[in-house]
Amino acid sequence: MPEKLIQNGTVVSLDPGVGELEDADVLIDDGEIVEVGHGLTTSESDAEVIDATDHIVLPGFVDSHIHIAQTQVRGIAGDWSLMNEYFDHMLGNITGLYRAEDMYLGGLFGALEKLYTGTTTALDWSYPNSLEHGERAVDALKDAGLRAVYTYGPPGDDAAKWWYDSDVGLPEQHVRDLYDEKIRDDDLLGLALGLRGPDFCVDETARSDMELARELGALASIHMGAAQWTSSEYNPDYQGFGAISDMLGPDVNVAHGNHFTQEDIQHAVDAGVSFSATPEVEMQMGHGIPVTGKVVEAGGRPAWGVDVCSNVSGDMNTQMRVGLQTHRMLANQPQLEAGEEVTEVALTARDTLEMATIEGAKALRMADQIGTLTPGKRADVIMVDASDFMTAPAHSPVQTVVFEANPHHIDTVLVDGEVVKADGELLNPLVDEEHDRFVQSGRRLVEEAGIDL
Repeated sequence: MPEKLIQNGTVVSLDPGVGELEDADVLIDDGEIVEVGHGLTTSESDAEVIDATDHIVLPGFVDSHIHIAQTQVRGIAGDWSLMNEYFDHMLGNITGLYRAEDMYLGGLFGALEKLYTGTTTALDWSYPNSLEHGERAVDALKDAGLRAVYTYGPPGDDAAKWWYDSDVGLPEQHVRDLYDEKIRDDDLLGLALGLRGPDFCVDETARSDMELARELGALASIHMGAAQWTSSEYNPDYQGFGAISDMLGPDVNVAHGNHFTQEDIQHAVDAGVSFSATPEVEMQMGHGIPVTGKVVEAGGRPAWGVDVCSNVSGDMNTQMRVGLQTHRMLANQPQLEAGEEVTEVALTARDTLEMATIEGAKALRMADQIGTLTPGKRADVIMVDASDFMTAPAHSPVQTVVFEANPHHIDTVLVDGEVVKADGELLNPLVDEEHDRFVQSGRRLVEEAGIDL
């Protein structure tokens, strides 16, 4: 792979040691960031020079929690609640209708949407009905060119078996086979296990699934604390982390956690657990207040995620804004109720941008590889057009990215040093080649599920 030189951009590295540089360059060799600075040159005659004039150059976004294969049923769940429609229609119906090729098509276009909108890494929380379903889901991530952590969760073919008080463990042999055949030797892919935790399975199963994740060296990603019955305020018997409380560590990621007590959050943060907040979906579906405030109070910071792309778009700009402004609103409210003026806001634009980049990388145990533009890390880079009439003049590059930019402004995306989006267009021919099959897959699933829209 020839060298690449991103030249003359406003570099927002998010690395305190590198800083924020005007009219700066990023030199990339063999997919690695070699140097960030001024007046850089290449040593190769065939090096590719990318003009970043009037662009903001920053690390790609990291989506720490999304169900990518729901992409071809997007637009059906925008009015659904969590414990009624979503569990009944999605987990109890649609996911069971997925064929292996549906997993591929949903995963492919979900991953392509991620890349188009500037997300270069995502944790794909999957419901594979068979080993073949999992294999095709991973094929989709590979074919799209997304850096990803494939998360092997419970099959989607029987909600009564796999959710609620399930005593059935994850299909261990399928997980091992998938890792050995599809993931182990791929530099862009990692493995996680999608655990149900004590909220949705019996204690013995929660512990055995966690032990399997540890044995495999896989990240354990768990849906917890998202339903009202998991709140100790409404359910005095709820025990928070319960059976896995003594198993928490940096290899555990909790999605949601809205109803955990401050004591639960403190215990988890002290143990190194990461939290993925998906604010837009959580506010719609009735999960409750995003966990952001409690995690910050405990001395941590959550990572942002999209979650359910059957009801919201896959772009991380939205999550950065919604999550930040929701946190600020809640932080402001006590002062307003006391009749006081709000004189400063909680969290900053840089905070929320870091929660969409380096904090996501930390949650996925990839902070040494991605999340900042740091020499030695992999070259996952995005460029935001700062000359557009909707972004200029970009007085503060960070605020421009967070508050003004949308996917239209992300005109160049690199993953591991490879350009996957240029001049506002994805370069992958599968965007056009598989479009019709993707649409047909979505229509069949919705029709067979009998969803009344």
